[in-house]
Amino acid sequence: MGNFKEDIARCEAFVFDVDGVMTDGGIIPTPDGDFIRRYNAKDGYALAYAIKIGYKVCIITGGRGRTLENRLRMLGIDHFYVDCMDKITAIREYMAGQGLDPANVIYMGDDIPDLDCMREVGLPVCPADAAAEVIEASRYVSEFRGGEGAVRDIVEQVLRARGDWARDSQGVTPSSFAASR
Repeated sequence: MGNFKEDIARCEAFVFDVDGVMTDGGIIPTPDGDFIRRYNAKDGYALAYAIKIGYKVCIITGGRGRTLENRLRMLGIDHFYVDCMDKITAIREYMAGQGLDPANVIYMGDDIPDLDCMREVGLPVCPADAAAEVIEASRYVSEFRGGEGAVRDIVEQVLRARGDWARDSQGVTPSSFAASR
């Protein structure tokens, strides 16, 4: 384990939790058993852009619901584990299936259920408002809170370190992303 800025340049994949990372952690239950979550558009843009240019992204969350799965698909995320209570098995399965070196995987989590996954990878990171135990386990703590730019922060840092940020000035939208697949 070397310098964090040098290590992120070797990032092979991003793995994220959802509630408290991609969102502020608030959920509104709906009568049909789904949940309404509030996402940050800049986080979504960074994820869709990274995927468009070839980065691997996986979601592992205890969260569930059709709207969650629709959001992940809209961003172009093909690998996700929802309603997942065994996150360590999921991340091991994902890394093995993708042939990833755990030392070069970023995992961003915010709470106790994320700790095992964070210990499994070489690049554990978290939002500013993560649980104290998660902050302690992280190599990097974003200055941004969950749902308020923490995902964009780490994705942008990695892409900048690799010379990939903003290389395609056309950008990406959900419709342009879907058309390119």
